Amino acid sequence: MIRLFVALAIPDGVAQSLAPSQCGIVGARWRPAEALHVTLRFFGDVTEVMAEDLDAEMGKVKGKPLTLSLSSVGAFDEGDRITAIWAGLHDNEGLRVLAGRCEAAARRAGLKPDGRKYTPHVTLAYLGRTDPAQVAAWLASHGDLKSEPFTVSQFGLYSSWQTSEGSRYTAERIYRL
Repeated sequence: MIRLFVALAIPDGVAQSLAPSQCGIVGARWRPAEALHVTLRFFGDVTEVMAEDLDAEMGKVKGKPLTLSLSSVGAFDEGDRITAIWAGLHDNEGLRVLAGRCEAAARRAGLKPDGRKYTPHVTLAYLGRTDPAQVAAWLASHGDLKSEPFTVSQFGLYSSWQTSEGSRYTAERIYRL
């Protein structure tokens, strides 16, 4: 089994610009710059055969380069169940279309639909049992987080491997937009 997802890599300059905001929450597992990305569709653990099918279907996904920008912050879940904090992307029709095409490709490959609403974001940190007041304070103090617009002209099929330092990602295939 291999854990896979498709995503847009964040340019190095944008990733580096996020580093100063990655502090201030005790116990947060801040993501390194090389791990920052915008997930288009998470697949989870799949067989090698399914991975090949996903690769074939993702290779058929068409799109144009996208100009994106970060424009908000947020958290997944609430209270003492908050699992992650993230930087959100400015609303972008092309990004929603691309994510929809990746979802359709996953279904053609045989995966069940992803029932979650698509929320384009860059995960900045994973949290355990973190004090909700610290998270609220971080969100309030970083509410104006923004980035300069950046263009992406490719997306990738990534594998995810759990290590003692957290998840590590490897680009298995790259697809041009």
